[in-house]
Amino acid sequence: MIYEICTQTDPGLTRDNNEDSVTFDAPTRLCILADGMGGYNAGEIASGMATAFIRSELGRWLAQAGKHANGKEVRRAMEICVENANHSIFNAANSNPQYSGMGTTLVVGVFQNTRLMLGHIGDSRCYRLRGGQLEQITKDHSLLQEQIDAGLITPEQALTSVNKNLVTRALGVEDAVLLEVNEHRVELGDIYLMCSDGLSDMISDEAIAAILSGSKSLEQGARQLVAAANDSGGRDNISVLLAQAKEASVKRGLLSRMLGK
Repeated sequence: MIYEICTQTDPGLTRDNNEDSVTFDAPTRLCILADGMGGYNAGEIASGMATAFIRSELGRWLAQAGKHANGKEVRRAMEICVENANHSIFNAANSNPQYSGMGTTLVVGVFQNTRLMLGHIGDSRCYRLRGGQLEQITKDHSLLQEQIDAGLITPEQALTSVNKNLVTRALGVEDAVLLEVNEHRVELGDIYLMCSDGLSDMISDEAIAAILSGSKSLEQGARQLVAAANDSGGRDNISVLLAQAKEASVKRGLLSRMLGK
């Protein structure tokens, strides 16, 4: 199994700066997306610190040990790296008044053959498109989600709630944070979408599924998702990361076959 990965980010139509950060490390199949929060552009600092720190630290570990690591080991490495990133952001916020209160959401995924180890904090999401069906495979850490879980409001009422964007968990806001980690089995053809709420708040799941199903390439799909969010108002920064599982090529040259390689 091989993975094709691409990213797209856009400030949207109403924000002067982009407080989202999205990156991936192709050799280790590490994917990271963060949506920052905080005044004086501090959210931009928090999300940038999160993606850079985790890509460096977790990417290094995966390059050295990840190919042979089991799920439990990958999970623990993710938790340790996110914990260290949290401390880094929290300390920066407390040592610089300009960055006081800054934090960020996070989605981080590690693809290993037919396994995805997926962690998240806050309301940035990961979706999976399989067989034309789109499913959200992360659950928001938000006041809105807590109200839905408690039966206080319906998912339909949540779409117009004034409590959107109130997260109950964020990276860097407190001296400790809990990364929710789940393991998923990957099937050939699966497309995984990580996104900030600048996408999920602006267009429906049905629209997302239609764009991903109708796109000729991941790059086209990413561009169309961002364009659709902007067409719907673009009220926030928009970031997407797409990863598709494909079959590895097994073709070998005649000489290789003769030599048994």
